Amino acid sequence: MKTKEVRHKTVSGALGKHIDHRNLFTQRVCCKRQSHFVYIGQDISGSPVSVDLGMCRSRCGMTTRSSPEARQREYSKHSSMLEFLKSKKMRMHGPAAPEISDHLNQLPSCGANQVCEPTGMRVERLLLFEGPREVEVIEGCHCEIKLSQCIRVPALRTYYFETPYETVIEVGGCSRSEGAPDGFSCIPTKFDSELLETPNKVDVIQTVAACELKESCYRVRHVEYYYETVHHADGVKQERLKEIDVGRCSGGCTTGNRCLLRSPSDLESCYLWSERQSSSCVPQGYESHSFINQHGQIRTILSITSCLCQD
Repeated sequence: MKTKEVRHKTVSGALGKHIDHRNLFTQRVCCKRQSHFVYIGQDISGSPVSVDLGMCRSRCGMTTRSSPEARQREYSKHSSMLEFLKSKKMRMHGPAAPEISDHLNQLPSCGANQVCEPTGMRVERLLLFEGPREVEVIEGCHCEIKLSQCIRVPALRTYYFETPYETVIEVGGCSRSEGAPDGFSCIPTKFDSELLETPNKVDVIQTVAACELKESCYRVRHVEYYYETVHHADGVKQERLKEIDVGRCSGGCTTGNRCLLRSPSDLESCYLWSERQSSSCVPQGYESHSFINQHGQIRTILSITSCLCQD
């Protein structure tokens, strides 16, 4: 899916010519997609697989970068990511690339009260040695207004890109909520779903319906239904559905920076990322719900009341 460049008008006025020049430069040049290769694993032939997931520039500092095709060829020359990193480290000791001014490096990629965000994402499916895996790739970037409130924001995802089943779904997301207290984030609390037709079956895609400002590790609503038998005082036996919000723990806990090897000339460029750690957000409190099932037996269901980060 092709993305259109989005440009925002900036307000000049009393900020002076220097700020006007910065806004004009940043919004037309700085806020753009740049390559961000991540090692995913090995394919079924054992060859290393790296994908250009892309990233949106937060600042204007630019370094000379090779094309995605050239970088893919560079990866393919090495038998493993370790060999590639060794080769990269040796080349770092060669002639340094021309540097741009420190002042330009510090300029934000968007104007005041704005942030450089993706215009859309596409989901790519990869067949790796350990099994299929999905990754999200940034298609383009543009300047968006910073939001101080925690609200749901639109977010587009393209599935089955460049196939007869290509579909764009508005999955939604949550705003960054600038100025939130430490330990709190704007996170999804209610979800919906969309059906996605695929070559083999119909997939259910989860979408964000609502967001709230909560701690990073939090409880979300998760409803399950059970058959319940009720004996009334007049001797009538009734069988009905019982709804229980058993809850789920969502989010995660701070695990530090996942970048293992960063470029010395461009601190925003990471050569090697660690795998995401499994969530350590676990149930803290429970409550029980007892009822008689359709077989006349007492059944007890536990539901989560709160969650916390596990030490």
